[in-house]
Amino acid sequence: MTFPTVALVGRPNVGKSTLFNKIVGQKIAIIEDTPGVTRDRLYSDATYNGYQFHVIDTGGIDISDVPFNEEIKIQAEIAINEADVVVFIVDGKEGLTQNDFVVRDILRKSNKKIIVAINKMDHKEAKNNLYDFYELGFDNYIPISGIHNLGFVELMDAICLDFKQQEASSEDTRLKFCMIGRPNVGKSSLTNALLNEERVVVSNVAGTTRDSIDSVFKYNGEEYVVIDTAGMRKKGKVFESIEKYSLLRSLRAIDRSDICLVIINAEEGIMEHDKHIAGYAIEKGKGLILVVNKWDTVTDVSIKDYTKLIRSEFQFATYAPIVFLSALTKKRLHTLMPEIIKVKENIKREIKTSVLNDIIMDAYQLNPPPSYKTNRLKIYFVSQTGIQPPKFTFRVNNKGLIHFSYERYLENKLRENFELTGTPIVLQFKNRGEE
Repeated sequence: MTFPTVALVGRPNVGKSTLFNKIVGQKIAIIEDTPGVTRDRLYSDATYNGYQFHVIDTGGIDISDVPFNEEIKIQAEIAINEADVVVFIVDGKEGLTQNDFVVRDILRKSNKKIIVAINKMDHKEAKNNLYDFYELGFDNYIPISGIHNLGFVELMDAICLDFKQQEASSEDTRLKFCMIGRPNVGKSSLTNALLNEERVVVSNVAGTTRDSIDSVFKYNGEEYVVIDTAGMRKKGKVFESIEKYSLLRSLRAIDRSDICLVIINAEEGIMEHDKHIAGYAIEKGKGLILVVNKWDTVTDVSIKDYTKLIRSEFQFATYAPIVFLSALTKKRLHTLMPEIIKVKENIKREIKTSVLNDIIMDAYQLNPPPSYKTNRLKIYFVSQTGIQPPKFTFRVNNKGLIHFSYERYLENKLRENFELTGTPIVLQFKNRGEE
């Protein structure tokens, strides 16, 4: 299922980040755009009146003392290219500026639905500047205050006006997997190598996103869909140079996939951005495989040592299988599809309730949770309540007594006893009698 995308565009310091946080309903550290901040996301999911959509914020680059530069324009263009609706945020307090006209010129070429949000209307000066913004030449203007909630409902109603309520699409039982990763790690090369290797390409159809191609191919008599997220080829290297925005394409593909292959460039090694992308796949509950591409270029490290390195870097995904291959030479390419098939089975793994309870009760007896103020967690019963990913619901005496380390212990026990390679699992705790 693909949700619409809303882009927040405007010059720096007009309040994009404040509005972004308000729409997604939580403070996300998009303002701390510093190297090493692992969750400096510019993209999130949001819900309003039953509509689900993605939100892109194009803020976060510091251009103080610098004119409105090329990099900002490129960011805005990438976000606009992704979007169904663009919210053009201007600063009512400061009034119309030359930079606003730069943004306007980019938006005019886009042919997208544009809503002009005139922010900071809680300031007296803003009321005097209000009608100046009509000079921008758009149809839809909404005065707002991101901080004081003014005009927020009107803005959200305008954003969602043409969105359709999401309906379940006709059931497609074919496994979908996507290649995700930073630019130039070999996503397209690997897709092409896989399709050529498997010979029977059933079709190439434009995906429901503007920039991905769904290729259907047969392997061992069964059809699979591979989603290549290379995208935006027409703009070339200028677009690819802004690495974080490759994430936008990856996220749309993640939504539509059952399994995500995070492609790592063996030559360059593991980058922070590789971990960001894997983290999104896990958050969405997707199967995960780590693929080390360009393995033919590595001569001084063994698979064993490189695996150790990956495990230490991806400690949050120790269950993900690792595949080493070369898309260019097709060396070890044959090892990929068997792993995909294994993960396909595991994301849908169903475990008998009686067996599940035996394992969990044994684990509980072996290592009872520590008591807290004379209270100790008791587990009465556990059942599997979902697949893709497998979800397990524990009935307990007091879910407030669950410590994250004990939850991890229970997850490890499940993984030790059942084949769950490549799939995240969800543990949910409910008090007895709770719905």
